[in-house]
Amino acid sequence: MHSDQESIRKSIKSYWMIGAALFVFTGITVAVNQVHLAVPMAITVALIIATMKGSMVASIFMHLSHEKKWIYGSLILTVIGFTILMLVPGLTIGDSIGTPIHVEAPAAAHTGH
Repeated sequence: MHSDQESIRKSIKSYWMIGAALFVFTGITVAVNQVHLAVPMAITVALIIATMKGSMVASIFMHLSHEKKWIYGSLILTVIGFTILMLVPGLTIGDSIGTPIHVEAPAAAHTGH
C-alpha cells in the first residue's frame, strides 16, 4: 500500500464504509433478537450475521484482504484438519477393538448333564 494522499483517502473511506456496515449489522442483530425466532432459525441467522461482521473486520481492519496467499493457505489447512477430525471417528466406528468376544458355551453345559 502506498502512502500517497489518494491511497490514504481511499483507505479512510473504506474504513468508514465498513464501520457504517458494522453499525447497520449491529442494528440488524438487535432487530432480529426482538423477533423471537425458533432456536434453530435464530442460531442460523445469528451465525450468518456474525460471519458477515467478522469477515468485514478481518478483511479490512486486520488488512487480511491484502494477504490472499496466506489466507487461502490457512483456509485449506483448516479444511484438511476439519476433514481429518471428522473422518477419524467415522472410520473407527466399524472396528472391534475393545469389544468383548462372546464365546458360545459348550452344548453339554446347556443340557444340564
